[in-house]
Amino acid sequence: MIRSDAKSAARDSAERLMGVFRTAGAVPVETELLQPAGTLLDLYGEDIRARAYVTNDPLRGELMLRPDFTVPVVQMHMDGGAEPARYTYAGEVFRRQETDPDRPNEYLQVGLELFGGDDPAAADAEVFALIAEALAPRRLRAAIGDIGILMAAVRGLSTTEARKAALLRHVWRPRRFRAMLDRFGGRQPVPQARAALLAEADPLRDLGMTGKRTRAEIEARIEALREDAAAPHISGAELEMIDTVLALRETAPNVLAALRDIAIDLPTLEPAVRQMAKRLDRLSDRGIDVEELQFEASYGRTSMEYYDGFVFGFTIADRPDLPPVATGGRYDALTKVLGRGRGIPAVGGVIRPGILLSAGEAA
Repeated sequence: MIRSDAKSAARDSAERLMGVFRTAGAVPVETELLQPAGTLLDLYGEDIRARAYVTNDPLRGELMLRPDFTVPVVQMHMDGGAEPARYTYAGEVFRRQETDPDRPNEYLQVGLELFGGDDPAAADAEVFALIAEALAPRRLRAAIGDIGILMAAVRGLSTTEARKAALLRHVWRPRRFRAMLDRFGGRQPVPQARAALLAEADPLRDLGMTGKRTRAEIEARIEALREDAAAPHISGAELEMIDTVLALRETAPNVLAALRDIAIDLPTLEPAVRQMAKRLDRLSDRGIDVEELQFEASYGRTSMEYYDGFVFGFTIADRPDLPPVATGGRYDALTKVLGRGRGIPAVGGVIRPGILLSAGEAA
């Protein structure tokens, strides 16, 4: 199949998938192809620049080719959408693929986003079930997770608020998170350069002020590093609990039972565990076989930067080489950032019909 035919087939599939979401009450929306880079950089820092196509406009400033739909749809809704609301959309998104040249840098996304409502577990279950319905009866493997459980575990650690805040910032960067956790727990030494800096009686004595930070900012940072160096290590028992949570990978009911046991020693987990139990009940109400549904505690930590609760994905069972066909999850915190302090419950997901087509599946 030539490329133009593949695009045509993907667009036909997108129309059919959107039809499932429109039948469920979702309103079709569109977003600009060029998005303000500042919004995305504020959310993700410079990490996003390496994965996006960036350009400059003499009037609008720095812009990015749309790397996804969720952020602009959230921005649109928070700027004046009524609640509750549900939207669907379809269109191209663009991601640079410097490490994997075989993956497309332009592909079609079809999505569903739900805003508001007073039962987050029911909304989570609805989005998952609607995407499962849209993709049935293909040979897909479903998996769920909950980043909120890991975040709740971090908040329960017996350590400084600064350390907990640092760990929470890097939940979506597993290597950094692990290195930081090991250092806070004494498993890894303080980096030599930092140790040498803190050993100086006057670290700023020979420092030339040529950067963007002021002397006061640098002094505050050094003081924060000294306070961190003086803080006691996170206990071995607490590190083991975090390791146990991260390693959970079983059917959802078995993971729920394990988390209930962990919550006895780590009470900050209890609200997230109760929400997980409620979500499984709502999924069951929608006909999902939760007894066989796989739960992976670390699911979504490398590719879903703005999700902070329930996450899910659908992959082709016998094609581990391909990216997920669909992903999604809850992103309440993102609405608060884009709503300038006013947050609302929100959950959504996207389908990539081109992946089904590339695997020889009818999309």
